[in-house]
Amino acid sequence: MSDESSVVYVVTHGVDYPERCATPFFLAAAAAAMDAEVSIYFTMRGPELLKKDVGDQIGPKGEQGERLSYFIEQALDCGVQLLICQPSLDLNDLTLDDLIEPVRMIGGAAFNDIAMRADAVITF
Repeated sequence: MSDESSVVYVVTHGVDYPERCATPFFLAAAAAAMDAEVSIYFTMRGPELLKKDVGDQIGPKGEQGERLSYFIEQALDCGVQLLICQPSLDLNDLTLDDLIEPVRMIGGAAFNDIAMRADAVITF
């Protein structure tokens, strides 16, 4: 781990809560642009957001704003790491092949290590 600040965003909600989808990606991109080491960890229903083509299906209410895929790409372009919980893949009947790239699967011990070393852990 570097001497930079680090932030972990934990996403537990999926497509049933579209109003919660873009914010973690937006905030993660902003933190990464501020030279923080940033990860987003997807657990419970969160992995649904990483399914291929889901980002293009979730958009703003009305005509103003961007689709979720815009915020995902923005976060990836800023160097945000996308991490996923293995049991949550099973919970959502998903495999890594069902998801966008790059997503890295980690176990509970790895998540706890990242969280305990982070300067901030924020949950959505």
